[in-house]
Amino acid sequence: MADESGKHLEVALVAAERVVWEGQAKIVIARTTDGDIGILPGHAPLLGLLQGGTVQVRTVDDEYFVAAAPDGFISVAHDRVSILAENAEMGHDIDLEEAKLALEQAQATGTDSEDEQEQVRLAEARVRAAEKAS
Repeated sequence: MADESGKHLEVALVAAERVVWEGQAKIVIARTTDGDIGILPGHAPLLGLLQGGTVQVRTVDDEYFVAAAPDGFISVAHDRVSILAENAEMGHDIDLEEAKLALEQAQATGTDSEDEQEQVRLAEARVRAAEKAS
């Protein structure tokens, strides 16, 4: 079912190895290095760095979902939103208890190296996405 006003966003959430989700949306909410941003149809062009690890989408059918997408980019132009992340996963596909355990393990390993910091960021994003999706 299309948005009655005819205005919508074409959204693509893409991980390094696959398209995680694509479709039409009323609004996309993401956190960038400059803060939280809500994107509606007609939004000005934008290129930003994702931070905080989750992206929220309200589809034209009024479905709501959250995805874990740490450390990526968001691009907006002509009512098209592209979210590109090395790792991206739908929140409803994440087992919350497993995600919490993975976060505990990542934090216990430490954050001395960039790899360790990346593992903690990914684990935190997965927990947040799973919590928001439930």
